[in-house]
Amino acid sequence: MASKIRREIIHIDEEKCDGCGQCVPACAEGALQIIDGKARLVGERLCDGLGACLGDCPRGAISVEVREAEAFDTEAVEEHLRSLQGKATAGETVLPVDCSTVVPEREGESTETGVEAGAHRASELTHWPVQLRLVPPVAKFLQKPHLLVAADCVPFAYADFHRRFLKGKALLIGCPKFDDAAYYFQKLVEIFQNNKPEKITVLMMEVACCSGLSQLVARACSEAGVEVPLEKIVIGIDGDIKSRVLSAAE
Repeated sequence: MASKIRREIIHIDEEKCDGCGQCVPACAEGALQIIDGKARLVGERLCDGLGACLGDCPRGAISVEVREAEAFDTEAVEEHLRSLQGKATAGETVLPVDCSTVVPEREGESTETGVEAGAHRASELTHWPVQLRLVPPVAKFLQKPHLLVAADCVPFAYADFHRRFLKGKALLIGCPKFDDAAYYFQKLVEIFQNNKPEKITVLMMEVACCSGLSQLVARACSEAGVEVPLEKIVIGIDGDIKSRVLSAAE
C-alpha cells in the first residue's frame, strides 16, 4: 500500500453533488468521473490538489481539504490518461465524455453521403455575425420565426449541419463552458424580448461541458416572458443524433 502524506486534496460533498459532470472536463488529470450518479475521485494520487474543478461545480459540492492522502504522482496520471484514451480508441464508452476525447477515424468509411466527393454544397448561413457575444439583440436577422442556439463544436461533429439544422433559421453559437454564462443569459433575454421567436432549437454535444446550454436558454425564455416550443437535440461525438426532445420553454 502506498505511503500517505498530509497534503491538499479535493473533497466532494455527495449530498450537494447532483452528478451533472461539469467538473470532469476541468480536471486535466482525469481524476474525476461520474460513478453511480455522483462525482468521484477515482484515485488520490491522480489529484494535484490545485482545485481547478472548483469553479465548474454549480452546486458548490467540491472543496479543497488538507488530510492524509497518497502523494500526487505525475507518472500515474500519464498512465491513467493513456488508459482513458485507449478505451476511447477501442470504442468503449467513457462517461462522462471529456471535450478532449478523440474519436478514431474509421478506415474505409466516407464522410460524403449522397453527394459526390468534391461537389460543392451551398451554405445555408444567411447572416453574420453568429457568435452570441457579437450579435446585437435588435439585429434584423433574428426576426426569423425559428432560432437555432448551437454549441460551437456541433458543426464540426455533425457533417450535415447546414442542410439538416441551419436551413431557414437564425443562428447563435457559443461555448457554455469557456464563455461567460451570465453574460449569455442576459444577452438571450434581450434577444427573446426584442424578437419573440416562434420556436427555439438548442443543439448541443453529449459532452459534459455542454450540459448547461439548454437550461440557460430555458431560463432566459422564462425571464423574457417568452413561451415557445423548445427543442433540445444532443449530438454524439461520433456524429449521430443521440436524443431529441421537444417541450415548452419553462
